[in-house]
Amino acid sequence: MSVPSTVHAPTLADALFTRRSATNWRTDALLVVGFSLFVALTARISIELSFTPVPITGQTLGVLLTGALLGSRRGALALLVYLAEGAAGLPVFAGGAAGFARLLGPTGGYLLAYPLAAGLVGLLAERGWDRSIWRAGMTMLLGNLLIYLIAVPWLSWFVGSLTLALAKGMLPFIVGDALKIALAAVALPGGWALLRRSL
Repeated sequence: MSVPSTVHAPTLADALFTRRSATNWRTDALLVVGFSLFVALTARISIELSFTPVPITGQTLGVLLTGALLGSRRGALALLVYLAEGAAGLPVFAGGAAGFARLLGPTGGYLLAYPLAAGLVGLLAERGWDRSIWRAGMTMLLGNLLIYLIAVPWLSWFVGSLTLALAKGMLPFIVGDALKIALAAVALPGGWALLRRSL
């Protein structure tokens, strides 16, 4: 695999909106707020598990796609707006939960990792890593691993050990996350292919 270019490539959102009209701060603001609401919608897909405080949700897919589509700055900002919405009491967290206390609870590490993961995925997308299935998959995998790197140690404070945190906060979700990564890895290059055909 070749070393990625350090030249910033347009993201899918950049390519789409620059074709239709010049991007400006209003467009960026709409994208940031819109994608914060998109992540809130993915959080509505939530299945509670009896053995862990961490539910199965669609959030990870929403976070990673947000970063890839918007890029590093807008992607991270969209997730910061999402966290602010939830902290302010809007029911945007998993299962419609809300409140600042959720950020400090067992699943707080996942939530706080989201802006960083979106930023990382966006940074790689800006270097063209969203153009092929292989690189898009690697991008999503790295973003997902960053979430675990922050969330699992955070969870260990609540469950008593890192071993238990791995058993309750990562291992049960690997198959589902692999499916989300595969879906995103196909969708992103597919989006570019559709955009090129419409030119």
